[in-house]
Amino acid sequence: MGDSSPPTGTWSRASVKSEDVWSSTGLLVQVPQLHDVLSEEPNQGLQPLRRWSDKKFNSRALRLNNNIITDLTGLHVTMATLLSQPELLAWLDLSFNDLTHIDPVLAELRSLRVLYLHGNSISVLGEVEQLGALPLLHTLTLHGNALENERGYRGYVIAAMPQLKMMDFSAVTNQERRMAQIWHQPTHRRKPTNQGAES
Repeated sequence: MGDSSPPTGTWSRASVKSEDVWSSTGLLVQVPQLHDVLSEEPNQGLQPLRRWSDKKFNSRALRLNNNIITDLTGLHVTMATLLSQPELLAWLDLSFNDLTHIDPVLAELRSLRVLYLHGNSISVLGEVEQLGALPLLHTLTLHGNALENERGYRGYVIAAMPQLKMMDFSAVTNQERRMAQIWHQPTHRRKPTNQGAES
């Protein structure tokens, strides 16, 4: 059976099969907390979303973008309530929310391949290191967060996650990987600073 996760990069609703995506985004309703997602019906694409007899969605992707989510408390409960096989979640879109940190719960999603975190308020570059625990993660977005203003931002992220193929909708090149290896050596690596904390 082929990989049913949505394509990487930008995509239109028309290019994704209905069984591939559960989406809480909408023009009229925005959810501030993950538990609020459970009381909302997902947006319908071109085809109706498929549900199993237990009312859970047959999906390996979850779109929670364009909301006002501030933290990921209850992510596992939300996934278990919505998805028939939450342990197979491969694609998670949390872009354009109000997240201020990369929550450690994300590092527990061992099947995750694509993670969108762009357009939030994440400021601590060192927090990306915990995502290095995700062996299958190949696409990550972090642009539009305060951490992208840190010197060496892209190299630091690539060093923390050498398996990345795409970062911020741009391919990771072999040259960037080589530079990241140098960056990641203990003698050359510096701890990221929070620019707002400098005096």
